[in-house]
Amino acid sequence: MNICVFLSAADLDDRYTVPAREFAELLGRGGHTLVWGGSERGLMKVVADGVQAAGGRLVGVSVEFLAASARKNADEMVIARDLAERKALLLEKADAVVIMVGGTGTLDEATEILELKKHGKHTKPVVLLNTAGFYDGLRQQFQRMEDEGFLPIPLTDLVFFAKDGVGALAYLEESAGHQ
Repeated sequence: MNICVFLSAADLDDRYTVPAREFAELLGRGGHTLVWGGSERGLMKVVADGVQAAGGRLVGVSVEFLAASARKNADEMVIARDLAERKALLLEKADAVVIMVGGTGTLDEATEILELKKHGKHTKPVVLLNTAGFYDGLRQQFQRMEDEGFLPIPLTDLVFFAKDGVGALAYLEESAGHQ
């Protein structure tokens, strides 16, 4: 399965890097392909290293203004013109999406993917990997959106919140079996 992972390119502490590395190793050992932003920095590098070391493939989609930090030894690397094209290519190349910890770029990617799913533009499973409770506040906000009628589909049809990589991958593999 080609699994798109949206995540930070920042250097983060062990509370985020250790679970990210564990998830990456699960992907690689499972024979999955990582589709990601292509960066050789921070958490993006940690995940790419883990997937590659465990035998998985790497498909990167960088963007022109970040191309200097793109991973050189990815199995495939595409350089998009801008962030909009990058997001479209990442989704196009993926069978499923996992959203890991990140900043405003990751949040932008997450909300666009969920908006497209809400409107039926894709039916790919989406998982928010809630490492160390990072997305507890966002989950609460989504629940409020559902409770107050802002979501036309149930939240559980839109996104799955996983507390760890094992749960995230199990959900994706189960979802793939039903598609």
